[in-house]
Amino acid sequence: MANVVLVVDMLRGFLEDGHPLYCGEPARRIIPNVRRLLEEERARGSHLVFACDNHASDDREFEMFPPHCIRGTAEAEVIPELADLAEDVLPKTRYSAFYGTPLERKLRELSPDKVIICGVCTDICVLHTTADARNRDYPVEVREDCVASFDEEAHRFALQHMGKVLGAQVVAPPPKAARRPPVRADPPLAKAQERR
Repeated sequence: MANVVLVVDMLRGFLEDGHPLYCGEPARRIIPNVRRLLEEERARGSHLVFACDNHASDDREFEMFPPHCIRGTAEAEVIPELADLAEDVLPKTRYSAFYGTPLERKLRELSPDKVIICGVCTDICVLHTTADARNRDYPVEVREDCVASFDEEAHRFALQHMGKVLGAQVVAPPPKAARRPPVRADPPLAKAQERR
């Protein structure tokens, strides 16, 4: 079997400015990376699951966080940049995509080689979902350039914790030079391009 990719909370409420829990530019920057990952994995035959906050208006979570991603609102929708890939959407009401959802049964049925987890926030829902997947003995991979948080220090802590304590494989992005084709230009033009 191929992999399962869990796409965590790539929702308008977290990724579009103007919402109470907007995660900021660091989260916006991962969108193209997540899209590339999903397209590559789908081409390999992997199954994509979008685990999405979907709260009742009186959810107890709102005692800690402002109301967000309430069922039936635009905030709870997958962002337009990824919506065409969101065929399997799993509503969730807690940090972990396993809590109170059929995810465990779905993974048993799919029997993936590994579970790849991406999305936001690294230190909240990504971390808790990773912990629950590892507690069920799934090999887990987290791509550093496909997760983000509004809190950079907590983001770094979560990556380290997932790798060193939970045993997830945290994959660093390739060096920038490896991601772009080399610039072929005369030296003045090359220097001007480097300044951009």
